Amino acid sequence: MRILTSWLLALDLEKSVAMENLTPRNGQEENGLKKQVIRVGTRKSQLARIQTDSVVEMLRKRYLHLHFEIVAMSTTGDKILDTALSKIGEKSLFTKELENALERNEVDLVVHSLKDLPTSLPPGFTIGAICKRENPHDAVIFHPKHNGKTLNNLPEKSVVGTSSLRRAAQLKRRFPQLEFRDIRGNLNTRLKKLDEKEDFSAIILAAAGLRRMGWENRIGQILNPEDCLYAVGQGALAVEVRAKDQDILDMVSVLNDEETVLCCIAERAFMRHLEGGCSVPVAVNTMLKDAQLYLTGAVYSLDGSDSLKDTMQTAINYSQQNEEGANDDTQYVGITATNVPPHAQEAAENLGVELASLLLSKGAKRILSVARQLNDAQ
Repeated sequence: MRILTSWLLALDLEKSVAMENLTPRNGQEENGLKKQVIRVGTRKSQLARIQTDSVVEMLRKRYLHLHFEIVAMSTTGDKILDTALSKIGEKSLFTKELENALERNEVDLVVHSLKDLPTSLPPGFTIGAICKRENPHDAVIFHPKHNGKTLNNLPEKSVVGTSSLRRAAQLKRRFPQLEFRDIRGNLNTRLKKLDEKEDFSAIILAAAGLRRMGWENRIGQILNPEDCLYAVGQGALAVEVRAKDQDILDMVSVLNDEETVLCCIAERAFMRHLEGGCSVPVAVNTMLKDAQLYLTGAVYSLDGSDSLKDTMQTAINYSQQNEEGANDDTQYVGITATNVPPHAQEAAENLGVELASLLLSKGAKRILSVARQLNDAQ
């Protein structure tokens, strides 16, 4: 009888643990999802998997009742490694295959580097969450024989590798004594090319990717805004979902970092109003401080000799009440951040548009048109 009683108590305890695991942590209510398995799409690269794993881990901690499966696939940008990204002419190099799977309901959400996502998404999709931003700046990794140096004291005519027109244009202007050459491949491939050959004295990569890969010790120099403004959305991870899938949209909304969302809305609005992209050098720097959102934006010719740059700011009034009947699911440059005040998102979007309009009034369209034509002709 004592054995039977102990067994029943153990069974009750096991049931209690099971019931606890069906409830979201931190007292969050079940978000209405009827399915227990959530499929998450991602690229196959090591960095993409690390980024996706980090997002899934954040979701798992909040939704213990759900099971997440990762579905990895190759994209156009992963397959074409012998051509500069800016020459391929495809707006969704790293997203199309993932969005196709999302459209066919083969996955429920997709994790991207935000800088890979066009400012206008295909119909039926939205960015449901933007996670807290990692360091958005660019980093320099030096060939082992140049360890301890900076770009400024590399030997004249040293070759620096970068796959970005934005980086090359700014750095040609800032360091005219250096030469810049295209380099493709994932992070592992590019570092191998740097270390095992004598083709490059240094390469430029996003600091965020290096930190996520655990290679922060390879960073020899972080480029400050005076040296190089960063790419729109750089350092931020985005979760793309079907716009009408309210359950999934509600689920991922807990990942939104308000400051990152507002900065990235301003940046994407700036880019979209300029009609920029990876085929032209457009760069930004944003900061939210004391309820003021600051946006610096710039456009460059391919060689960096011609440029326009300016800074604007706007107040972010968190205390303002939403208008009655306001639609919380309104998209701002492809972003649906249901838990970020709509008036704050609107202010950020307006800031990006106004700064782009200012640069266009000063001649940005001509600079971008010439840059696009020259890039297409090369």
